[in-house]
Amino acid sequence: MEKKKVFPQEKSGLHPRNRHRSRYDFPALIASSPELAPFVVENKWGDLSVDFANAQAVKALNRALLRDCYQIENWDIPADYLCPPIPGRADYIHHLADLLAGSNNGKIPQGKDISVLDIGVGANCIYPIIGLREYGWRFTASEIDAVSMAAAKKIVATNPLLTNQVRFRLQAKPQRILDTIIRHDERYDAVLCNPPFHASAADAASGSQRKRQNLGLDRRAGTAELNFGGQHNELWCEGGEEAFVVRMAEESAGKAQNCFWYTVLVSKKTTLPLLYDALREEGATDVRTVEMVHGNKISRFVAWTFLTPSQQKSWAIKRWSV
Repeated sequence: MEKKKVFPQEKSGLHPRNRHRSRYDFPALIASSPELAPFVVENKWGDLSVDFANAQAVKALNRALLRDCYQIENWDIPADYLCPPIPGRADYIHHLADLLAGSNNGKIPQGKDISVLDIGVGANCIYPIIGLREYGWRFTASEIDAVSMAAAKKIVATNPLLTNQVRFRLQAKPQRILDTIIRHDERYDAVLCNPPFHASAADAASGSQRKRQNLGLDRRAGTAELNFGGQHNELWCEGGEEAFVVRMAEESAGKAQNCFWYTVLVSKKTTLPLLYDALREEGATDVRTVEMVHGNKISRFVAWTFLTPSQQKSWAIKRWSV
């Protein structure tokens, strides 16, 4: 008889404030979101789970988590658009909050006066949802894809808890990142960005296959689609992650006084030296790498500022002091 695998009650490595540290309570999720029930089955160890190869199952799980943890009643995305794993997205928000706290005598700046820019919000609108519900931050959300923006706008419009808390800006110049989005008189306490990691469609497909193998799904028939979906602009861009983050560093220098902390997720360790070099050349005064552990996976974001210590202190007093 096969010995039942014992899982820890908490997921290792997630941020202490992450609501998803505990294993999913599927009976409770089904109670609040009955539409999840058809997708919940026992896995080979006798534990309740969903088929992560099934895009509809992943979407149903996300919808249930957003309702249960963040009181978001209406959430949907168009077919084949990116359906992200929520625990990892929440970790970025919580670590970003800690970064801001580190510049504010250990106190997390909260409330509607804290302004955060999400570069590439996507159809799912996940970062604004979590940032708003956890810390009350107000968001500006940029996007190059009109369909994604329309879907994100609908999520905000149909959930009263989000209404009037997110403003949207369509990037008129898709090759730009911050230019045309950050206006000269605006101030952001933080910028966050989850960039396209791949350099081509073929590269994205190869990455998807590796992910499927890691999930143990590669030998299944009829599961060729991306289980988390994703349009081309969500998954790849010319030059890949390396070109994107270097361009973001260069553009941020032109808006050095408009933001306290610029941050960007970096998937590949080999990208880090390129970004560090670019930030050194652009004159960043402080550069930090924040690692996030999700089980066996380590991800990270790089944060930088151009503000001097005296400017940082002045910013905190003017914008964050209660």
